[in-house]
Parts: sequence; C-alpha cells; structure tokens
Amino acid sequence: MATTPDPHLSHTVGVLEPPLLEQTIGDSLDATVARHPGREALVDCAQGVRLTYAELGAEVDRLARGLVAAGLEKGDRIGIWAPNCAQWTLVQLATAKVGAILVNINPAYRSHELTYVLGQAGIRMLVTAESFKTSDYVAMVESARPQCPALEQVFVIGQESWDRLLEGASAVSPERLRMLQAALEPGEPINIQYTSGTTGFPKGATLSHHNILNNGYLVGELCDYTEADRICIPVPFYHCFGMVMGNLAAVTHGACMVIPAPGFDPSATLAAVAQERCTSLYGVPTMFIAEWALPDLESYDLSSVRTGIMAGSPCPASMMTRLIESGIEEMTICYGMTETSPVSTQNHTDDTFEQKVNTVGSVHPHLEVKVVDPVTGETVPRGTPGEFCTKGYSVMLGYWEEPEKTAQVLRDGWMHTGDIAVMDEDGFVQITGRIKDMVIRGGENVYPREIEEFLYTHPDVEDVQVVGVPDERYGEELCAWVRMKEGAPALTAEAVREFCTGQLAHYKIPRYVKVVDEFPMTVTGKVRKVEMRERSVAELGL
Repeated sequence: MATTPDPHLSHTVGVLEPPLLEQTIGDSLDATVARHPGREALVDCAQGVRLTYAELGAEVDRLARGLVAAGLEKGDRIGIWAPNCAQWTLVQLATAKVGAILVNINPAYRSHELTYVLGQAGIRMLVTAESFKTSDYVAMVESARPQCPALEQVFVIGQESWDRLLEGASAVSPERLRMLQAALEPGEPINIQYTSGTTGFPKGATLSHHNILNNGYLVGELCDYTEADRICIPVPFYHCFGMVMGNLAAVTHGACMVIPAPGFDPSATLAAVAQERCTSLYGVPTMFIAEWALPDLESYDLSSVRTGIMAGSPCPASMMTRLIESGIEEMTICYGMTETSPVSTQNHTDDTFEQKVNTVGSVHPHLEVKVVDPVTGETVPRGTPGEFCTKGYSVMLGYWEEPEKTAQVLRDGWMHTGDIAVMDEDGFVQITGRIKDMVIRGGENVYPREIEEFLYTHPDVEDVQVVGVPDERYGEELCAWVRMKEGAPALTAEAVREFCTGQLAHYKIPRYVKVVDEFPMTVTGKVRKVEMRERSVAELGL
C-alpha cells in the first residue's frame, strides 16, 4: 500500500482490517462447513432444494470428484450456462476445489455469442441448463459444437448426462480430491467473466481465488454479516454481483444463500424474503423500483430485512427513502466492475442517508483508489471530476489471452475504469457516468446522472434515463426516456421543459422526451444506454 496520500487530492487508501484471507475458495468452504455444519447454507425456492453447510460440503465434494472422473484437470476451462439455480452454486464451488477455471456464460447469449466464448476461452467441458425463457440451450450448444473443437463434453442439468457426472464420483476417492485441493494456490486463476463490451466482442476478465474470495468476504464484512444472516440473491450468478457478493460473501461468513427464482421476478423475490426471513436483499435500482411498485407490496412481510446491496447504477434518493420507510435502514451501495472482482467502494451500514444516495461509499479495505485527469493521468484535486482508478488485491489477472486489451486498462497496477468520478473531502466517491456517456452540448460537459436525479422528483415519474443524441448546432442534445407511474398521463417535452425551467441550467434541459414502458437492459439489470442512443437517433430521424 502507498503511504498516506495528500488529503487535498482525490486519492485514498483503505484500512488493513480485517486481514485478507490467504486461502483458496475450497479451503474457505471447508472451514465454514467445519464451523457451522448444521446451519442452512443454500435454499433454492423454485426447485425446493434446502441444504445445510454439511450437506452443501458433501454435494460439492461429490460433484468435484465427478468432474475429476470425467477428466477435468487444474487450469482446464469449464463453462456454465444456466440461470440461477442450486447446481450453479455447486459447480462454482466444485470447480474451485479442482482448480479448474469456471467460465461464466451470460444466460441471454444467443448462438453467435456462445460460439465466440466457447472458442475464445477454449472450454473443454460445459454444464448447461436445458432451456431458459425462450432459449433452447441444448439446441444452441449442438449448433455451436462443430466450430468449437476444444469442447469435449456437455452435461445438461436435470438430464441423464448430469446424473452420470455425479455417479462418476465413486471412481475418485475423497483422498485424491483432498490432494488436488491441497496443491492449489490462492493466486491462481479460477474464474473468467466476459464483460459486455459496447463495441466488438466481450473480453474475459480472469480472476483468482484471492481476487474473488476476498472481495466477497469484505463485502460481507461491510454488511456486518454473521452466520445468522440469510441473503436473498435475485441478481444473476453469472455476474460478480451474484457469485461473489452473494455466494462468496455467504460462504465466508456461514450465512445462507437464498435463490428466489431462476431469473428476476419482483413478486417471487419478495415472497422468498418473507418466507425465508431474509435479512439481506440484493438488486440493481431497477429491481428495487419494480419490487416496491408491486400493487400488493403491503402483503409481503419484509420486517426481517436489515441490510442489503444496491449496485449496478446510482441509487435514486426516492428509492432509498422508500427502503428506509420499509425498515431497511442498513442498505449499502457498492460500486465496482468485473475487472476488480468487483467492488472497489461501498457504503458502511451506518453511513448517512445523503452519503448513500449521493455517493457509492468510500474505498474498500486493502484497496487504493484515485481520480485522475483522463488526458494527463494526474490525480485531480478533491471535488474535481476525472477517471476513477483502483489498485490492490482485487484487480484482475488480465483479459484471457488478450495482452494488448489488458495493457489498455491496466497500467502500473492501476485499473482504469472509464467511469467519471468525483471524490469529496471525506473520501466518499460519486460516480457521475461513463466517460463515453458524458454529453458535450455546445461546449458544456453535461452528466446525465444529475438530470436523472432532478427528473426523479417529478411526481408522475417512475424511472428515467437520459442520453445524448447528435445535434447539428450544439454537437449533442439531451433525450430523456421516461417511465410513468401507474395511471399518470404521458409527459411531453414541453411539460418536462416547464418542470426544469428555473431549476436546471438551460443547457441541461432535455430537448427530446420519449415515454416508454421499459428500458433496454443487460441481464445484470444495467440500462443499455448505447441501444437507447441508437433507437433515439433512428426514431427522431437525426
């Protein structure tokens, strides 16, 4: 860690407590099984699966031995393509015991994207669901196989091939698995997660045991988790939010992982919270907005929820107010990216309301963060916008087999995120957008987040996103996409202008307004502003 930075500059260093875990994911799981064998570890509401830590440990070991019997070796890549389910968690933990590298495949991928990831990562084995929503996974895998020579075996959850995989465990002794596990090192790669690039093909962020085990552990520490906590995880496992901040935060603390449904469903999520007496609830802001907009919200008993995590995009003040009114006073906000395992900053449970709605918290333990001028690379003074950078144990090993793309973002150990941030005098960080989302209108830098926050105060607005669109005179103009509250009349551009006049500088007032039922989203619940821009340009004829 660096020496204490200059307090006038946007550069802070995290505390060194608690110490980092110097173990593999498999060893961490075994330690928790030994400490809390009888505590509930995993509940899959849709499948009716319920496992204690002793049972989870036994199931993970059985699957790990089955994978070894099937020929999987340390360093081999094994893909998982499935929505959230108990088997996903078993595969995550079992591959970590063998030292195979788990490749997370986005459940929304189609054949073209699947073929790319299977080939780019050199996947030898694939565990897949039969289907999800409108996707026939088995058919898509079969169509991809001829182009993926490395892919030798496919196991389909719920089909005979999966049963055969588990039965193979009898051919590998528990002693053999223990020897394989003992030979692993925490710094070795264990996971590849493809980040959805806005241009070109996705890149595979390669993460080690040390990266993700510690990030999950420290996220849990900042939520004050103990073995008494029950975490409702409606966010996808294929992404760090689900598998690291959810599963590994639980495993390191002996807490229970609750899977409400295979994909996000607002009513199934709140039903799981009520039935399982969850103490923690995860989601991106759009998920919380959908849950709290349910007409029968009052019928769900949410009194058990103490804490949780909102991440993925900034938390609207109105949503945080509603959570606190519901009794969830210790909600935390996280910020990060796949390349940093993922979390770099987080609110503490006792941070003020203003800090939770206006910032993404302060630097995580054992990390260093700074805000730099995107052109010169110099650290900027506190209160000045710049590019957010992070350094420390959480930074990825690199993009899988793409050294040039790695070198573009990783410099001197610092991960350059591409996000615009402002650090205040207390070290709290505000994310004001992506460098590429910033709108430059007539020479003025406009941050969409500021306008979104203001439009949230309109009594008829449920949700809002602002993007820049091309304009001949000013270079760019603002277009607001608005979701109306139930029964509210659609807003016109004139009405929005009237609402903003006198409240926002003239150049921040959206010229175009588009009323929609939903926003284009990624599977992780992030709004796809690139697609919104493209659609706005097409529809407005710009």
